[in-house]
Amino acid sequence: MAMEKVKKNDFIELEFIGKVKNGEVFDTNISEEAKKIGLKIDDKPFILCIGQEMVIKGLDKSLNGKEIGKTSSVDLLPSEAFQERKSSLVRLIPLSVFTQQKILPKQGMTLALDNMLVKIVSVSGGRVLVDFNNPLSGKIVSYEFTIKRKVDDINEKIQAITDYFIRKDVKFDLKDTKILLEIEEAFSPIIAILNNKFKSIINLEFELKK
Repeated sequence: MAMEKVKKNDFIELEFIGKVKNGEVFDTNISEEAKKIGLKIDDKPFILCIGQEMVIKGLDKSLNGKEIGKTSSVDLLPSEAFQERKSSLVRLIPLSVFTQQKILPKQGMTLALDNMLVKIVSVSGGRVLVDFNNPLSGKIVSYEFTIKRKVDDINEKIQAITDYFIRKDVKFDLKDTKILLEIEEAFSPIIAILNNKFKSIINLEFELKK
């Protein structure tokens, strides 16, 4: 008997392992695999909406049409994963930018700068050569993944949307065709911009709770 297949705009629970070409794991949401590489992960189920690029583009495309419960794999070129390396993202930055933040940059060091993960290529005199490219840019990567279940519960869907788009644990109430979010007024412009997307995904509007 054939298993149910999922399609665009279905919500699913996904388990995955991401590897580079030599087999080294760089990302996973499976606890046992995460422990092997010293990766701390959130233990709650990873729920996403297919076709909304809530995972990298190539993996998102691969989910469409897959059977629930079946493990699949896909190899992704840089264009479908973490993009090609760009020389424009390797920049010289004054050493003072780091010292003002009490950071002593050293060659090979990886650190957060301007909310981005960067690598220190070299330090010479008062200048630092910094690589802003994603560490996985230019690499072929592979994913092994399993769609554990299709998610039908509206509360789980709403939670998945707020987790991804708002990046914040948000309390909410469902009233008629509206989702009332208990969140700071500062998020109002973001909600307004994204509301059409939210409506296209779950046919409900998001509002801030008064």
